[in-house]
Amino acid sequence: MTSKAIVCHAPEDLRLDAFQDPQDTTALAPHQLAVRVAYGGICGSDLHYYKHGGFGTVRIKEPMVLGHEVSGIVSAVGSAVTNLKAGQRIAISPSRPCGQCQYCQKGQHNHCLDMRFYGSAMRFPHIHGAFRESLVIDASQAHVLNDSLSLSLAALAEPLSVGLHAIQRAGSVFGKQVLVTGCGPIGALLIAGLRRAGAARIVAVDLSDIALKCAKAMGADETINLATHPEGLAPFAVNKGVFDVMFEASGSDKALRSGLDVVTPRGVIVTIGLGGESNLPLNQLVGKELELRGTFRFHEEFAVAVRFLNEGLIDGRPVISHVVDFDQANHAFELACDKTQAMKVQINFGADKVAA
Repeated sequence: MTSKAIVCHAPEDLRLDAFQDPQDTTALAPHQLAVRVAYGGICGSDLHYYKHGGFGTVRIKEPMVLGHEVSGIVSAVGSAVTNLKAGQRIAISPSRPCGQCQYCQKGQHNHCLDMRFYGSAMRFPHIHGAFRESLVIDASQAHVLNDSLSLSLAALAEPLSVGLHAIQRAGSVFGKQVLVTGCGPIGALLIAGLRRAGAARIVAVDLSDIALKCAKAMGADETINLATHPEGLAPFAVNKGVFDVMFEASGSDKALRSGLDVVTPRGVIVTIGLGGESNLPLNQLVGKELELRGTFRFHEEFAVAVRFLNEGLIDGRPVISHVVDFDQANHAFELACDKTQAMKVQINFGADKVAA
């Protein structure tokens, strides 16, 4: 299946290319679906590939289709698919674990040894992403949308899943005092998830008023702009700290270190954002008996995210700042890099227009 796709060739070299995934065959396998992609959200990892060619030790070694936050419309179904039909609107999970390895067998699908996560250069040959006009997927990746949910909002299921998995990694947040540093799209959707999970108080921190306005709309009780109020967290350091749980979603080493002062002894710090090397004062971590936990992607949380969006339990509208047409992909990526004006930038691939 050949379609036009958004392909990253090198840092700041993004092209709309005719593309055929070598893993797609001309005929659908019995368990597969053909899908017209509708909307795709530009993620922080997409921006790392676009601006820098990767992150950490992960580098693009060949042209790669970007994107993993997508919704679409089913155009054809394989012979063994009985629960889906052409014309249905779906959110598409980019998580494709093998189901056979030791981690899949333990229920840790996000750590699969043979994971084929869309738009990832973690393995070579790279796993191409979903920013293309058409896509062949496994039926298990498809999550049906309610008629009331737009295809644009459905594309938020992936970043919401990241936030829900982070909450799961933290343990119960019910009745807890919670700090969120970094209020980009994942941080904002995380805040909405924390509200659903019963957090008693949520304080959101960022350097951008736009991000903090969104955080407030998504359920934060209090917001602090550390760019204009650099000592804004100081009152929370009283008596060894007041926050039971901290979620670090900015990828900033400085933000992570600042959390050590304001998290209460035996509190939990969950790191979400992709950052570089960190120099944590381990004596503080040890002295306060803090727990530092990582969180990586998601799997089963995707179905929960779609249910929350389908039922209106989480409203993602404040997170989407711009929707740009597919043929203006370079503009969309540049816009997404500008945090002074953009939150979640989505690309409209036009599938809903075709369906109409």
